[in-house]
Amino acid sequence: MPELIDPTPDLRTSFLAAVAEFRADRDYPTPWFVNDVDPPALTDATAFTAYVTRLLGEQDEAAGRAEWFVPMTTLWWVEGDQMLGRLAIRHRLTPALEKVGGHIGYDVRPSARRQGHATAMLAAALPIARSLGIAEALLTVDATNVASRRVIETNGGRFIDTVGEKCRYRVTTT
Repeated sequence: MPELIDPTPDLRTSFLAAVAEFRADRDYPTPWFVNDVDPPALTDATAFTAYVTRLLGEQDEAAGRAEWFVPMTTLWWVEGDQMLGRLAIRHRLTPALEKVGGHIGYDVRPSARRQGHATAMLAAALPIARSLGIAEALLTVDATNVASRRVIETNGGRFIDTVGEKCRYRVTTT
């Protein structure tokens, strides 16, 4: 049964395969996290371990390297040795993230889509968000992304409004 876990160097092979799938997918834009992978981590095991360490360190407020940085918990959706998706929970929001971004973002690798993983990932993330002090999580989604809107609504998401091309939802974390 899939579960959310902290990123680990042990899943390097599967993570790199997922990155390749995301890059090859012509139906959806490449997720931001794929472009955020440190380039040496794509070819060197030691650099990949450093990348995982960076991700784990981003949970700490002091880790902020840029003015816009907010602490976030990155988790991988895993079954056995297969990384099926990734999810990030931002611990707080900036004014910009209130409009576009929100508290929780998730991506399911193309070969694992349409199997209920996004819905299960979000459900598993809500108690974690609650433990971080987020009573109601803000989620944003492209207005045209009907599947993701359904995932949010299935998890109790209440539509708030549309800002630009993004629909905004509130989801209670209890």
